[in-house]
Amino acid sequence: MTRRCWARRPGRAGLLLPMILLGCSRADDGTMRLTDHATPVPPTPAEEPPVATNPVSPVRYPPALLQQGIEGRVLLRLYVDAAGKVIPDSTRIAESSGYPALDSAALAGSPALHFAPALRQGQPVSALFLQPVQFRSKRNRSTAE
Repeated sequence: MTRRCWARRPGRAGLLLPMILLGCSRADDGTMRLTDHATPVPPTPAEEPPVATNPVSPVRYPPALLQQGIEGRVLLRLYVDAAGKVIPDSTRIAESSGYPALDSAALAGSPALHFAPALRQGQPVSALFLQPVQFRSKRNRSTAE
């Protein structure tokens, strides 16, 4: 017969002790063993990250910042499923451009981004990755080449 072991006073032991104790069982011989419930192992990273397939970026440059020649780079954290579709609720700004309007424009355009899915051992998989979005004004580029 196997009995579950429980922490008696979780307040003093903190949260770690109950978590450890809830994941173990005590056999009648007094020894402790791990339960049969497998702990989920974090997925290994994709071998090949998702690749953007949009011919034209759906992210729109805020007109007022474009007219002023304000440029920046926003780094988005995106989650793409195994079909290459962006999961909008998971999109976050990993690194701000320093301009809230550029950050907002990158977030607003992200659901319309299309990707070929990440690959692991040649099979499509979902993946969490970073995608830079560049805002560059033609006005600031030099014409001398």
